[in-house]
Amino acid sequence: MNLVSAGPLKTVAAGGIPGFERLADAWGRQAPLGWDVTDPLPVAKTICFLLSDWSRAISGEIVHVDGGFHAMGTALSEE
Repeated sequence: MNLVSAGPLKTVAAGGIPGFERLADAWGRQAPLGWDVTDPLPVAKTICFLLSDWSRAISGEIVHVDGGFHAMGTALSEE
């Protein structure tokens, strides 16, 4: 079993998360590969890959689909 850890996506459910817009703005500034909260395609394609035979030897992994945000380790300075 694997897990997809996605960056924030603007969905109906996201509307119920206090501070979502602030989180989404920070993600856009801090993800080195960029992140579009209105584009679920990178996450969907990763899920399709994990469900395909191409990933048959991958097990027990967390796949981050977040524009590299998780790799930064901390918030970038807003100076």
